Amino acid sequence: MPQQPILILDPRAADPHAEHQALRARGAATLVDILGVTAWSVSDPDLLKHLLTSPDVSKDAKNHWPAFAETVPTWPLALWVAVENMFTAYGPNHRRLRRMVAPAFSARRIAALKPVVHDLVSDLLDTLDALPADEVVDLREHLAYPLPIAVISQLMGVPAHQRTEFRTVVDNVFATHLSAEEQAANTAALYGLLDALIEIKRTEPGEDMTSLLIATRDDEGDGSALSHAELRDTLLLMISAGYETTVNVIDQAITTLLTDPQQLAHLRQGRCTWQDIVEETLRHQPAVKHLPLRYALTDIPLPDGQTIRAGEAILASYAAANRHPHWHQDADRFDATRPSKEHLAFGHGVHFCLGAPLARLEVATALRLFFERFPDTQLATEQAALKTLPSLISNGHTAVPVRLRPASNR
Repeated sequence: MPQQPILILDPRAADPHAEHQALRARGAATLVDILGVTAWSVSDPDLLKHLLTSPDVSKDAKNHWPAFAETVPTWPLALWVAVENMFTAYGPNHRRLRRMVAPAFSARRIAALKPVVHDLVSDLLDTLDALPADEVVDLREHLAYPLPIAVISQLMGVPAHQRTEFRTVVDNVFATHLSAEEQAANTAALYGLLDALIEIKRTEPGEDMTSLLIATRDDEGDGSALSHAELRDTLLLMISAGYETTVNVIDQAITTLLTDPQQLAHLRQGRCTWQDIVEETLRHQPAVKHLPLRYALTDIPLPDGQTIRAGEAILASYAAANRHPHWHQDADRFDATRPSKEHLAFGHGVHFCLGAPLARLEVATALRLFFERFPDTQLATEQAALKTLPSLISNGHTAVPVRLRPASNR
């Protein structure tokens, strides 16, 4: 098969759905440029699931990506491949790191968080309810953001005075329009906050996951405990993944329900549940569009005759795969009543997101309580005027402006 020209991914994601259609049209996998790095974008769900579970594919850039050393100093997304945590680990090292984090997301802990999430959402809605009737409210800012930040901060023990700073630097981790210098400065600021958090929790430990991880690191001397870099990068992963992605799902679900009234009608007439809305949102508008990076450990032949060569990078294009026409009928249409809403929004295989149950809980609770309190909410702008985040990773809007009450109530 003749090699196609490399497709340059738009770092500002001005038209992500057109880009995803272009990826699918080029076959199961195609070469793309992601901020100057060449990788195989995989948009076919069957091939992607195969690669995500293959022992011939690694996430360990330092050991399995020949271009690592020359790329990291100048690549804006260096943090995504250089961190030392379970996100970039392979084999036994991945199992060791994941085993230390898993207790934070046990079924018991998630069940214990249900009343906490309910109360946090109720408090946020009380604040919205007190606003003037004619005020336009940005629901991304006043609901989608504060809920996940509060939940993950409680789980990780992040002090209230650090949350705003964490939000700023974590948002920038997901931004793909910043220069390498800007990202390097952001990484330095982020690590400064994490070091401060570690020092606080080492001095004044609490009943939180940060304190538990520090205690594990300080107490175990058999070589299995976290190194300092692993501790810091594990906290980075849990805090950033624990809120940014959930923000986007709440944002996308609300936006969809306000622009497609039939979906709310399905819900109110019993044809679907809030869980159905959540899963269809995850399929239709996953929180992460593309997830960098994985690496081939050996030559991997593709169905169309192409070959991913050993050492080449692989980009999991989840948003394009979720809407593949071979996977779902009428895949571009949001339909909460569709029988199968299978998706890859949380990944697949050994790197499947540990926080998936918590994210589902937060989104379903936020949607249910919000639409119970404000059933007549309307977008305060045309759908076409909503701006997407300038990121080829994060899938959300810069703002979701709404009017909480119809004109007759204002």
